[in-house]
Order: sequence, then structure tokens, then C-alpha cells
Amino acid sequence: MKKLVLIAFFGICSLVGSAQVRFPQVDKSPMDMSYYPANYPILKIQDKVKEPLMARVVYSRPLKNGRRVFGELVEYGSIWRLGANEATEIELFRDAKIGNSRVKKGRYSLFAIPSQDKWTIILNKDTDVWGAFLYDAKKDVARTDVAVSRNTEPLEAFSMFFESNNGNIYLMIGWDQETVRLPISFF
Repeated sequence: MKKLVLIAFFGICSLVGSAQVRFPQVDKSPMDMSYYPANYPILKIQDKVKEPLMARVVYSRPLKNGRRVFGELVEYGSIWRLGANEATEIELFRDAKIGNSRVKKGRYSLFAIPSQDKWTIILNKDTDVWGAFLYDAKKDVARTDVAVSRNTEPLEAFSMFFESNNGNIYLMIGWDQETVRLPISFF
């Protein structure tokens, strides 16, 4: 009888153990998010919000991993999704001016065409897309060229954040040895 109980016990344990949910592994390029104003959700729960939410960017953060990024991994002159995995998205909570283009509030994909001295940053109305494989220039709502500056230290992870400087707002985009500043103003 004891053998039968033990066999039943181990049988049930093995069934329970094999029925566990298997979660996917952590992505090599994890998703991240940046807000303007910076840390908006934290400020909101702390009741320290001084200005309304204006913009949010959602992107994946690939790593350099010893590779030469621009000119090789990310080809100069080719459309790039600004990160990894799904195309990067920016959500504007007010109408804005990006470069010289007026853009209505809403959610847009962000792409870039990098070159050695400048990047063309593109806002496109097609969202929830993987990479730049189905990029359609007919759906662009804004394009602006921004100058490249060289970093003194290489950035291991692709990074984006909003910066406010003397009343101007910039989306800072950097990876490896390159950084660009996308000017944004809100109405």
C-alpha cells in the first residue's frame, strides 16, 4: 500500500511539475520607454507633476557587443527602425513641430536614414510594425535632418531620452560613437 501511495504521489508531482508555464527568455534587445517630462509616471504618483505629459518614446535597446555599429551593422544611407525588433514609436500628446514640420498629436513610428554627418529622422503613420521591412515612404508625416555629434565614450546600449535645454526640447538618440538631437516644440 505504501508503494502505491508513493507511486501516486510522485506521479502527481511530475504532472504538476510538467504543467508549469514556460515564459519566454529575456529579449537580447529589451524594450524601454522614455517620457517628456522625464520620469512622468513617477512624478505623477508622487504628486510632483509640474507640466503635462507631452511625449513618450517606446523602443528596443540593442547592444554594441564589440561590433562597429554605424556604417556596418546599421548601414549608412539605408532606412533603420531606430533600435531593434519592432519599429520605435513616439507618441505626442499635443500638436508639435519637429524640425520644420507640424505634426498632429498621435502615435507614429520613428525611422532614420543615417549617414556619417547627419541622420534623416522620419515620423511615419504606420505603427505596430516589425523593423523597417514594410516601411512605406508614402506614409511619412515628417522628415528632418539632424547633425551627428561624436561621443567621447561609446554607448554600449542604444539609448533615447528627452532633454530640456533653455526652453527647447530634444529627443536625444545615441549608440556607439554617435548621438543626434531631434528638436521638438509643442503648441
